[in-house]
Amino acid sequence: MRRFRLIRRTTVTVSTILVLSSLALTGCTGSAEPPSLPPAGVYDHGPADEDSSAKPAPTDGPAGAVTRPLREAGWFCAQVRANADGRALWCRIARRDETDTAHSQEAQFLLDHDDQLAWAWFPPPQSSADREEWEQVPATAAPALTGIWPDSGDRVRQEIDDFVRDLQDHEGRFSDGIPHAGWRDAHADYDYSGINGLIVTARDASVRRWPFGAEHYATTMSSAVDDLRAGGYDCAYPPQQNCNRPQSNGYFRVGLHGDQIVSAQFGIGSLIESGRQTHPLSQEFPHGLTFLTEAVRGPVTERIEQSRRTGTGFTGIVAGTIVIIDASRGAVDGDDLVAYFDIQIGAPLTATRG
Repeated sequence: MRRFRLIRRTTVTVSTILVLSSLALTGCTGSAEPPSLPPAGVYDHGPADEDSSAKPAPTDGPAGAVTRPLREAGWFCAQVRANADGRALWCRIARRDETDTAHSQEAQFLLDHDDQLAWAWFPPPQSSADREEWEQVPATAAPALTGIWPDSGDRVRQEIDDFVRDLQDHEGRFSDGIPHAGWRDAHADYDYSGINGLIVTARDASVRRWPFGAEHYATTMSSAVDDLRAGGYDCAYPPQQNCNRPQSNGYFRVGLHGDQIVSAQFGIGSLIESGRQTHPLSQEFPHGLTFLTEAVRGPVTERIEQSRRTGTGFTGIVAGTIVIIDASRGAVDGDDLVAYFDIQIGAPLTATRG
């Protein structure tokens, strides 16, 4: 089997297209900028009984109602962290295009201590700018919100349809700011833009201290960076949170809360010849996955190695840890296999993107 150089794929997102579109628009200035992500101050607190062990998404109550349409459509949903004031749910689906590239879409929900929806975010999908693709935001949000607020879904679709039509026609409410549409009903305030997607802030529920725990499954970046460098990663931390591995065109990036790793994403290949792995994990991580805690490192590593042996993906919870493995298979010939894997460990903090 011919050896190969691992290639990291990139995509043009709908966010980029809409940002560029907005630069050409003229007209009336919008009333305000879109809400900040995350909202100001929600993570400015000490630990509040933080629980970062992931669990399957509840199937009852408001949490079950808001995620049921997504789960029934093939999404993976989990409770990814909680604390004394609330809990965070994270949902994800990946769709493949004609080149076998996986494009992911997420939805995030925050529930208060009474299990009422306090906040939700439906970001644009990580995909190309086809109309069919960016229509996935209302297609996702409307049924999810209808599950708890029956009259909200049709309004979401109508407001976003109107926004998109005005944006395409260069009409109405756009000028030098970020084009966005805001509205409210009896349940929540809504804000939609091509950059952020749909942000929903409930009117009768709130969470003062948002959960930020990750200690169950992740260590700190400062403790992991030397091991990454030993594996050939070019890391300048702090402040760099994106590391590159020139030898394999690989990457390693993290989402942080202070120095604490919250989510980690990296790419790695698999090259099996005559049934033997000739690109061992230790080639890039000579001391193992030391950005993971000892409690989860073994089972998570074995789950990754299983995918690397078989060339298959995985989405689920391993030892209380979110594990996402998107596999891109190349040549397969008997016991020989070439594949590349985009791997995510942990879920990002609510209102952030990993």
